Amino acid sequence: MQLKLLLPTRVLVDAPIERLVADGLDGSFGLLPRHIDMATALPPGILLYEDEAGQEHYVGIDEAILVKRAGDVLVSARNAVLGTDLASLRETVRERYIELDENEKLARSALARLEVGVVRRFTELRELR
Repeated sequence: MQLKLLLPTRVLVDAPIERLVADGLDGSFGLLPRHIDMATALPPGILLYEDEAGQEHYVGIDEAILVKRAGDVLVSARNAVLGTDLASLRETVRERYIELDENEKLARSALARLEVGVVRRFTELRELR
């Protein structure tokens, strides 16, 4: 099978694989080359895939969509992090998502200030009538 893990700005993984294990909304599942075609939503979690040499690789993903069609497995995620083992992946995910949470808080704060400014301007325009 060929795995492609797509992010909004780049292709994170494009590699031949022997198997894939993921957590779906209804529990964990595995994919092998001859499994039936499918599409499913993936909650935030860990994707495990085994390359042709038998080595396991881990990917921490944000919410994603997985589509298996014939020999292709496409995973589209907003955010994903590669890891060599679960311990290092856990730490990388924690650091990355804490940083994202801080950036999201700043963006929401800026958006709230913009909304207040717009409401204030509309109020001023209404008073000028």
